[in-house]
Amino acid sequence: MNEKISREEVVKIYDIEVAFFDELEAVGLIQTEVVDQTTYLHYDELQKLEQFSNWHYDLEVNIPGLEIIHNLLDRIRLLQDENKRLSQGLR
Repeated sequence: MNEKISREEVVKIYDIEVAFFDELEAVGLIQTEVVDQTTYLHYDELQKLEQFSNWHYDLEVNIPGLEIIHNLLDRIRLLQDENKRLSQGLR
């Protein structure tokens, strides 16, 4: 998917602070692309941004907490995939 949305539009639509967006990018929780001095977020990153935004603003989770949650969820997904692969091999 090549569709993208500018940082300014994302900030307006999701009602988040530019600093929060920039922090997510700085720690690698979202991936952006800069074209002609404008920062863009690909549409496939919007779900992650929305999730991080909800955790941050609704649950008051700070950036280090978001990193920890993200890493733990990634590990759970990997373990679930491995478990599924192993259980299919036993059949």
